[in-house]
Amino acid sequence: MAAFDKVKVIVVGDSGVGKSSLTYLICHHQPINNPSWTVGCSVEVKLHEYKEGTPDQKTYFIELWDIGGSSSHRNTRSVFYNPTHGIILVHDLTNRKSQQNLQKWLAEVINKDGSSKSRVSSFDDFDPEQFVGSTQDCRQVRSLAAGSSSAVKLSRFFDKVIERRYHCRDGISPFSDKRRTLASLNPKFYHSD
Repeated sequence: MAAFDKVKVIVVGDSGVGKSSLTYLICHHQPINNPSWTVGCSVEVKLHEYKEGTPDQKTYFIELWDIGGSSSHRNTRSVFYNPTHGIILVHDLTNRKSQQNLQKWLAEVINKDGSSKSRVSSFDDFDPEQFVGSTQDCRQVRSLAAGSSSAVKLSRFFDKVIERRYHCRDGISPFSDKRRTLASLNPKFYHSD
């Protein structure tokens, strides 16, 4: 059996925004029937073809760490943050507060201590080239169907995470704060049938 290199992508956001549903959809290509509250962390694994269709194509494991969003677990979540190669920030389109809280989530992950004293003041502290935005409905398989714009963006995001982790040639650590690769997803209630 071939050994695959892996990257760790954490999925964070407020409780109930759809992180588990999104993670399941990404890894299994089908919606989750009965999502439950995540206590602590849940890990899903996906095989990803880096630079698919090119001579550099290679298979990697993508570990998606779905971190429970309950505020009562704020002080213990930091154990799941190291090492982190990429971050997916998730919010609910019907809950403006969950979108506003993404900055707090980002600060918590970057600061790794769960404290409210943030050394990261805003998304402006990050290179916008590393920030990938998308809107998904994690209950709809077609939202991540092969060839869809969301699937292409997600694939490019994973490629960037892998690139930073394994192919960074500029001598800068792929883990430095301003170089961390981010995606922001708002997975709920987007499509209407």
